[in-house]
Amino acid sequence: MQPNAIQKLLHRFLMLKPVSALLSKVLYRTDNFLLGVSGGRLTVTRIVGLQVIQLTTKGAKTGNLRTMPLIGFSDGEKIALIASYFGGERNPGWYYNLKTNPECEVGIHGATKKYIAREVFDDEREKYFQLAISYYAGYQKYRERAARRHIPVMVLESNNLPPAS
Repeated sequence: MQPNAIQKLLHRFLMLKPVSALLSKVLYRTDNFLLGVSGGRLTVTRIVGLQVIQLTTKGAKTGNLRTMPLIGFSDGEKIALIASYFGGERNPGWYYNLKTNPECEVGIHGATKKYIAREVFDDEREKYFQLAISYYAGYQKYRERAARRHIPVMVLESNNLPPAS
């Protein structure tokens, strides 16, 4: 679902550099808290019109399971994740987790499913980057801010196995 006019106005505020810098530090914690107290129904990210997934990965260094609320862009059965880190100088930790351990679980609206992650490049990467921009123009700003680094795009594809219990 595309964001409405009010949500697009909020997006313009959220993509400001100082606001993005603050969000990079607090948004996932706030979304995690709201997910917990609302039974998985509410996040700040959903309020601004973006789909939140709960991505569970195995830590690249520790092997511990990590769950992060992220913006996921659906493309049929696939889910695209943009490793923009709000235009920061480095890639987010979940990106390295998926590169090292591509098997993951995704929770959306209370349902959990297993996926395999792969990084996409060239035309396929640009296709998913443009999909993300169509929902949130801030990704273009993040690309400009992160000009010194390549922003990875990961695509999650179902591995057709039932979720772990």
